[in-house]
Amino acid sequence: MTASSRFRSPGVRALILIAPLLVFLGLFFVWPLVTVISQAVSDPAVSRVLPQTAAAIDDWDGEGVPAPEIQAAFRADIVANTDEQAMGDVTRRLNSSKSGFRSLMGKTVSAVRETPDIDLAEVDKRWADPVFWKAIQDNASPYTDAFLLASLDMERDSSGSVAAMKEGTSANFTILMRTLWTSALVTLCCLVIGLPYAMIAASVSGWKRAVLLGAVLLPLWTSLLVRTAAWMIILQDNGIINQSLMGIGVISEPLVLIYNRFGVVLAMTHVLLPFMVLPIYSVLITVPGNLMSAAASLGAHPVRAFLRVLLPLSLRGVISGALLVFMASIGYYITPALLGGAADQMISSVIADYSIKSANWSMAAAIGLILLVLTLALYAVYNRLSRDPVQAR
Repeated sequence: MTASSRFRSPGVRALILIAPLLVFLGLFFVWPLVTVISQAVSDPAVSRVLPQTAAAIDDWDGEGVPAPEIQAAFRADIVANTDEQAMGDVTRRLNSSKSGFRSLMGKTVSAVRETPDIDLAEVDKRWADPVFWKAIQDNASPYTDAFLLASLDMERDSSGSVAAMKEGTSANFTILMRTLWTSALVTLCCLVIGLPYAMIAASVSGWKRAVLLGAVLLPLWTSLLVRTAAWMIILQDNGIINQSLMGIGVISEPLVLIYNRFGVVLAMTHVLLPFMVLPIYSVLITVPGNLMSAAASLGAHPVRAFLRVLLPLSLRGVISGALLVFMASIGYYITPALLGGAADQMISSVIADYSIKSANWSMAAAIGLILLVLTLALYAVYNRLSRDPVQAR
């Protein structure tokens, strides 16, 4: 087969057509995803700056002071290092494992660079304590599960077992549970509003259906920041809601509708409602319209007919919509940040703090990986439930 004939083959032409898509997915999806995963389990600060120490201390049994060869490797790494910022990263990493390393490393680096063969115990008696060497050994590996454990408020104790952090040390798990709870509330509110709305939209036709679907799609045509800012204006003390209620005499002073959980849930429900309505609507329009009439003709009460006939038939759309709303909710950042108080921030705010304020990319990646795994699990459920029944068989 000649080169021109191979080029004309359907498989090669199809590959050329999808090549731009493959490149796009590789650069903007696969590569960032691999970077986040590797960053979440990567801790090369110590092994990069102290490579000889990391190799020598790997086989140390943790009993007593390490052998002179290990101490010599540690001194050689200090002398060889010229990157002060990298040494500062090592110091911060070791100090997070064992308090006191900040002052100890500062004193040791200066002394060893002046006298490379100096006895470390003469520099500081803490080098005679195996606990400090153990901290170096624990952080010598370029890979670690410390960040993933810390994202769930867990850590490894002195024996290497996974244990809960001391109370008050971290609040990552608490905020994660708050995120899941808030997402569940938003999902429930969307379901309560979206199911009847989808039923009405599916029961009418013509311009009425167009108006109903247009109204539910309207939030998707407006910027998320604009919608959130609009809710800030509506919910504030002198906003439309409070002014109207006070004007008709229902309340005598403004209600606190903003900077709390109520404002967050309300605004998120408004934004995410289309993701609940559309899956339910797409299922309901396939249901024959005479089923409810047939149930009524057989003596079924409208509520009973709904529970026994319409709801089971629409259940796949309900579950799909609930999963879509929940998956979108757990990653929300702007709405909770602008409308919520300090006790209403979600896990996305923690990721932003680790990334921007403290520049702790590993912790941000670890929490992001936890959310990614959760989202993928939910997406697998959604994909399973949204498959056509004939294909599923």
